[in-house]
Amino acid sequence: MAAAMQLNTLMSNMFATGLLDDQFQQLQMLQDPSAPDFVAEVVTLFCEDGERIIGELAKLLDKPAVDFDKVDAFVHQLKGSSASVGAQRVKNTCIQFREFCQGKSRDGCLKTLDAVRNDFYDLRSKFQTMLQVLPCFFLKPVSNSQ
Repeated sequence: MAAAMQLNTLMSNMFATGLLDDQFQQLQMLQDPSAPDFVAEVVTLFCEDGERIIGELAKLLDKPAVDFDKVDAFVHQLKGSSASVGAQRVKNTCIQFREFCQGKSRDGCLKTLDAVRNDFYDLRSKFQTMLQVLPCFFLKPVSNSQ
């Protein structure tokens, strides 16, 4: 039961600090016995895609002539996947990032890339901890009202 307590504390912290929102609980509710690894797979795909997208963004912003339309398309993709898993802080940072893309501000994009990278890796680390502490935690929703 120590693992369950550790998980509840971690989850409560993730909701309280804005890393996650209620969409994560909605995702958990989609879990059923016919697909017991559904949420774990969605979270894993989010982490893999997010890392790939952040790498692409860094490459694009490192070029002498930044293609802000391409940058914006990748940020839009990351925002969408973040919203679908309930990654609230990453999603909100992507909204700011898109504003800098639309304003064609390389400096703003670079600063926001650092912020989205920090938010993403913080969340990814906590997701990995959740999977290690209690691999079956995805089987039932964990309330954020603790």
